[in-house]
Amino acid sequence: MDVRSIGEAIKNGNTALGIEFGSTRIKAVLIDAQNQPIASGSHDWENHLKNNIWTYPLEEVWSGLQDCYANLKKEVKEKYGVTITTFGAMGFSAMMHGYLAFDEKDEQLAEFRTWRNTITEQASEELSKVFQFHIPQRWSIAHLYQAILNGEEHVKDVRFFTTLAGYIHWQLTGEKAIGIGDAAGMFPIDSATKDWDVNMIGQFDQLVEAKAFPWKLEELLPKVLVAGDAAGVLTEAGAKLLDTEGDLQAGIPVCPPEGDAGTGMAATNSVAVRTGNVSAGTSVFAMAVLENPLSKPYDEIDMVTTPAGDPVAMVHCNNCTSDLNAWVNLLKECVEAFGVKVDMNTLFGTLYNKALEGDADCGGLLAYNYFSGEHITGFEAGRPMFVRKPESKFNLANFMRVHLSTSLGALKTGMDILTKQEHVELDKMLGHGGLFKTKGVGQRILAAAIDTPVYVMETAGEGGAWGIALLASYMLNKEEGESLTSYLAQKVFGGEEGERMDPVASDVEGFEAFMQNYKKGLAIERAAVESLR
Repeated sequence: MDVRSIGEAIKNGNTALGIEFGSTRIKAVLIDAQNQPIASGSHDWENHLKNNIWTYPLEEVWSGLQDCYANLKKEVKEKYGVTITTFGAMGFSAMMHGYLAFDEKDEQLAEFRTWRNTITEQASEELSKVFQFHIPQRWSIAHLYQAILNGEEHVKDVRFFTTLAGYIHWQLTGEKAIGIGDAAGMFPIDSATKDWDVNMIGQFDQLVEAKAFPWKLEELLPKVLVAGDAAGVLTEAGAKLLDTEGDLQAGIPVCPPEGDAGTGMAATNSVAVRTGNVSAGTSVFAMAVLENPLSKPYDEIDMVTTPAGDPVAMVHCNNCTSDLNAWVNLLKECVEAFGVKVDMNTLFGTLYNKALEGDADCGGLLAYNYFSGEHITGFEAGRPMFVRKPESKFNLANFMRVHLSTSLGALKTGMDILTKQEHVELDKMLGHGGLFKTKGVGQRILAAAIDTPVYVMETAGEGGAWGIALLASYMLNKEEGESLTSYLAQKVFGGEEGERMDPVASDVEGFEAFMQNYKKGLAIERAAVESLR
């Protein structure tokens, strides 16, 4: 389509908008009727550690959303000469899990507790035992139950709790609803009914019965919807909240809000069985769509769903690129101290590619990227760390390679359970997120870590904002009985799988050697956490 045709499509609302709240960036992507991105906007933000809780103030949620939308609107005006007034459909997604609780007056009761917190260990263990189902510390129900165990005053007043995406959707549409993939990070889902597991809800109510709260759990939870369901429309108040200039019209259909895991699956066409994806940015997680149930629960594996409700094994790690980015920024500072200005994309590309010149086992270097706790390896807090022996091969290539490798170290611990213990077979994994922006580097390291072909698509950089736009498009444009799998495969990707990279045998062997050091060195990380408080 030419600029004029795209402008007409935008004016007539032949578009879909997706907005996703990531850990460090809020991003909007506008797509046309062919599901191709035509404009975007963004806003950078950061979480805060307040009273030992990782959080984002709700004022920053709204100021960030408004700035992100304003930037999208500005780009559309500059590129196409059109002021946005409507969309065919829209959707919102965000970081999964966490805890946002409200009272009967819809007022916030406690600070938003994000996925990054590792403060619910007791609740996680007790609920996992009661349900005979692994409840991760990040999950909303773990936060609620930990607040009960802590005797927090606000619990008796809770009348609704949800995720960040669920909250935004509620405020913009008036609907207390949530997409099933995001819901699966709140409380266990029954894949047969595609709704909350009613048996476990009953078990939870029995567990807290002695507290005599004036609520039952089911009353507090949002309504579960699957991809393609209508989830309400943008209200007058919601339109004004999103577009502070007042040009946006109410009445736009909104799809079920989803978590970043679900949108990542949509954006990589990995909702079919025997496929999976790895999202690697501030955090990293792998999703594997299962043919068969796992033999037993694992603390390292979360059971969630696709946006359509199919069972998925998820390996979620709190830490990925934060420490790697910090080292790149340090090297940028070093270069600039010599009076040399360097473009960040060039710097990242150069340093990432340098890693491929390093030894497959990282030359004996060791690093931990734990900015926060890492439940898979048993850490409630983290200390970023770099360690080497005097005889280790300490050069720039190995230094970059060890930081790329350690960003996937905790993930490999969980993936080994799926592939080596449960013998889950995966035909392919699709990589997306910041780790894969430098062509061929993160892709090669991931292929070595999981010993599986890894695909990266041209659209990988668009990420979850594009994914939620696709889910909005699916709701609007699907034919009768058309599955999400079919819609994505035929109408979005058209058979395009992306660029494939097979694991290199020497890389796989080297990564296994690195992991032996990684596991041995966890004692050093433990000492750092205990000594540096």
